[in-house]
Amino acid sequence: MNDPSIRESNIDWAEVTRRASQGNPAPSRTVEKSDADWRAQLSSEQYMVTRQAATERPFSSAMCHKFEPGRYHCVCCGELLFDAASKFESGTGWPSFGQPASDAAIAYVADDSHGMRRIETVCNVCKAHLGHVFPDGPAPSGLRYCMNALALDKKA
Repeated sequence: MNDPSIRESNIDWAEVTRRASQGNPAPSRTVEKSDADWRAQLSSEQYMVTRQAATERPFSSAMCHKFEPGRYHCVCCGELLFDAASKFESGTGWPSFGQPASDAAIAYVADDSHGMRRIETVCNVCKAHLGHVFPDGPAPSGLRYCMNALALDKKA
């Protein structure tokens, strides 16, 4: 990342699993709204993904195949989550990133749904569901942040 205002994270799988079991760093701020406020702010699809932990269909967003410079923010609260420099083609059908934009941007939650153990990623500021993180990404982190495009707002 070339932007000095972004403090790149150096999280690895051991740190992800530690945070999922022992707790996440405190966010720089918190955003809390009523369910009615979230419904008024978000499209029905964004609401289902971010507030109800739904998953969008794979390959349903053009965002998967776009790699222009920019920043990806939480669609709910505007928190900076990822820089395009860490985005890569995973072939999974969802936008994928190797590292968050900062150490405290993402919170990690153990997810035992669907008969498997995964680690859910949520915005650390507003707790919006973003997707999941897996230990099968490229170097140097080895992480694949598999995000729902509906949870992200890309800005140039």
